[in-house]
Amino acid sequence: MANTVGAKREIRKLVEHLWEHETVDRMTAGFYGNGTGLIVLTDRRMFFLKDGWMSQKSEDFPLERISSIQWSSGVLLGTITVFASGNKAEIKNVNKVDGKEIVDLIRARLSGQAGPPQAGYGPPSGPPPARHRQPPPGPPPTSDPDVVFHQLRQLGELRDAGVVTPTEFEAKKAELLSRI
Repeated sequence: MANTVGAKREIRKLVEHLWEHETVDRMTAGFYGNGTGLIVLTDRRMFFLKDGWMSQKSEDFPLERISSIQWSSGVLLGTITVFASGNKAEIKNVNKVDGKEIVDLIRARLSGQAGPPQAGYGPPSGPPPARHRQPPPGPPPTSDPDVVFHQLRQLGELRDAGVVTPTEFEAKKAELLSRI
């Protein structure tokens, strides 16, 4: 995640908005509605999280309800346009690299292709997931060193943002390193 400007508070609150056993694949900052917040792509949905002093906003885009997604970019920033259930949402001022990566992952999932490593995707089975305050479990084991290093970078970002504790970071880091 290259851009955290305006989203640090949301990163700290992210775990409170994740469903049980939901895995974060990518995240970046962007502007949606009336403010800057965090765009999060998980194994089940993409959502925008804005956690301000006076108000909080969370808008979900379940992957099974996204019919189309577009990416347009300028020199440094771009716009993600999501078409879901007859609605259109534009998330602007998104980091060019992170935004394209999120859109490409969603497109791969919509077409049924395997994208970069993540847990299973699609509609969750069973009743609606319960919210939790524990860090999400990592993706399934893999031995590809590039994948593991990418996951380590994401884990480090979560630690630096205060989402996971140093103890949780060390435990997960040891698990990831044991895969290569």
